[in-house]
Amino acid sequence: MGREEHPNSFMKTNHILLILVSLVVFAAVAYMLTSADSPEVYQEKIEAERERQYKFIRYNIDSPLSDAQKKEFKELDFYPIDPTYKVKARLVEDESKKIREVPMTDGSVERYTEHSWAEFELNGKTNRLLLLQSVDEVDKRNFFLAFADETSGRETYGGGRYINARQDGKSSITIDFNLAYNPYCAYNPDYACPLPPRENVLNISIAAGEKNYDK
Repeated sequence: MGREEHPNSFMKTNHILLILVSLVVFAAVAYMLTSADSPEVYQEKIEAERERQYKFIRYNIDSPLSDAQKKEFKELDFYPIDPTYKVKARLVEDESKKIREVPMTDGSVERYTEHSWAEFELNGKTNRLLLLQSVDEVDKRNFFLAFADETSGRETYGGGRYINARQDGKSSITIDFNLAYNPYCAYNPDYACPLPPRENVLNISIAAGEKNYDK
């Protein structure tokens, strides 16, 4: 599940990355994607997740930042929290389940299954995103979503952003762009990260989630 990022020089294993995603990302996402939260509670949960994300990047041994970067690191930059960017999407399964070789930033590839499409309304348009699933994923409700939009390369990282999404209905999935985060290569070029598939380059601005890392 989640992103498959690996450092070219540090050579961390996929096993470590799976543990990282499980402990650092998925638990928070699964906890926050509830429909019963009041606006105040929702705001507090997103803020808590951002604080946790900051502490991981700043202090954790598995952070993509080098020791020198950590000394200079002050904060992560986010858009204001906007509940309109938390959307309920219709899940349209791709019956062909083709294997996609997703290009990485270093020229290598990672293998994912083209599992489903998430269709939703946002910014006055009907949008759809391809949901990928790691070929090694055990829990078939978990999806990896890499996307780019009209903020990419300007306010947000040019290589796109990620969301770890989990199916929450028989034919629906919640996508919260307030939880969009940068790949590791946005912080450190020694990491290789999956690039968004061409189907996931949106022609709208997603002014939510994490902004570009200011080096």
